[in-house]
Amino acid sequence: MDKAAKIEAYFEEEHPYKNAIGKLRELVLKTPLEETFKWMFPTYTLKSKNVLAICKFKNHFGMWFFNGVFLTDPLKVLKNAQEGKTKAMRHWKFTSEADIDPKQVLAYVSEAITNQENNRFLSPTKMSAKHSEIPVLLKEALGKRKTLNLAYQGLAEYKKKEFHEYLSTAKQEKTKLRRLEKIIPMIEEGIGLNDKYR
Repeated sequence: MDKAAKIEAYFEEEHPYKNAIGKLRELVLKTPLEETFKWMFPTYTLKSKNVLAICKFKNHFGMWFFNGVFLTDPLKVLKNAQEGKTKAMRHWKFTSEADIDPKQVLAYVSEAITNQENNRFLSPTKMSAKHSEIPVLLKEALGKRKTLNLAYQGLAEYKKKEFHEYLSTAKQEKTKLRRLEKIIPMIEEGIGLNDKYR
């Protein structure tokens, strides 16, 4: 399925917030941003640089601003997308279509575009070398399962590092095992640990 088809499928899927995310899309398409599809979400770019994405979940929907940390946020609606993990991204959550004020949404989007035009962005920080080493539990799992190992070898380096850090930062053995159990299917499907936040 090409990107255009994925975008249409995303907005056409029956979902409690189908009309609401469609409304957000209409607003964003009035701007100079280009619509594409990344990390399972419609993503909007300026000169190939990510500016925002429209997201939907079970209990809310909203917009991710990739460099939202630079937005003035006069309404105090932006939250860190993943506390302790993301530094630049900010999330504006809505729970109903009635929460969408077109003028306010466009003001945030316009500011995000201006920030991108002015090169206001946070560069990703490098993970420490300690977390880029393959943790023992993962190494053992890769050694036992050929298909898992093949899938792991096909992952982008940043995805591998995220999995390494996720396992390495667990303090107790039972937590490490639980985390390993969580990431194995993700590795097999080629899904990064933080793909849904990008």
